[in-house]
Amino acid sequence: MAVYKITASDTYSGRTSEAQHYLHEKINCTELSELSKNTSKTIALLGYACDEGVKRNQGRIGAENGPSAIRKQLGKLPNHLKADTTLFDVGTVHGTDLEKTQELLSDKVSELMQKGAFPILLGGGHDIAYATFNGIKAHLGNSKTIGIINFDAHFDLRSTENGANSGTPFYQIAQNCKKTESPFHYLCLGIREDANDTQLFKTAKDLEVKYILRDTFRIQFHTEINAWINAFIQNVDVVYVTIDLDGFSSAYAPGVSAPSPMGFTPDVVLESLKTILSSGKLCALDIAELNPEYDIDDQTAKLAASLIHSVMHKLL
Repeated sequence: MAVYKITASDTYSGRTSEAQHYLHEKINCTELSELSKNTSKTIALLGYACDEGVKRNQGRIGAENGPSAIRKQLGKLPNHLKADTTLFDVGTVHGTDLEKTQELLSDKVSELMQKGAFPILLGGGHDIAYATFNGIKAHLGNSKTIGIINFDAHFDLRSTENGANSGTPFYQIAQNCKKTESPFHYLCLGIREDANDTQLFKTAKDLEVKYILRDTFRIQFHTEINAWINAFIQNVDVVYVTIDLDGFSSAYAPGVSAPSPMGFTPDVVLESLKTILSSGKLCALDIAELNPEYDIDDQTAKLAASLIHSVMHKLL
């Protein structure tokens, strides 16, 4: 089962002002169908409350509560958006049937893009990526090449032999690209050798996946990292960014489905995002694997909210 629900306006709260100094004062909660077509300078938040992919992948259950936790922290942050930039929360897709929930989310992403809004999706398990990509593809068709940039410790290229889960989205995308004879452009930043088995590295090689290992994905190498990102972006028409919070060190992100102290740090991600945004090709972003049940002082939710805050303020 999969359902779509509108976000209650009282979901967002924080300090009050008379000039929309805080995001909770800027955000309009509405149904997606209420957005006008050809909307310009519009950012739309859309939730994906689904745990089934994480459950199937033997992760810690609780990611379905990620969207609400992110919203709670995001609303408190200061608003530096231009007055003519509109910010909407267009609700959440909920579901326990993974495939139907992904399909519904994909439809919503496509609809948002058709209306000219920039989608920022709040997960939920990393199976959100399969739905986000399909929504982008449904909107663009075969007219443009899509480049996927994934900030993650894991390739998420597991086989679907035993069904789809939060570890299979990019393998599924690759297989779909093969069927439609379209290119599969995938760059993964922060890969850990202790988080991916030999078969996953082989699959990445077979699919010609570009990746940077965690040992290199460090702020002191940002010049080289930016060069690799730019080289990747040059070969695609649009870029879709997906951030798996379990790629960060658990010192920064304890509340995730698969925590590890060996992950990367926020500074190198923020630097990389600046490079991606400067290309003008970013078409959608999602953030996944927040598990509030295991968070400490809302640290992971605050990290997710700050990343979204940074992106939205550099978009328009």
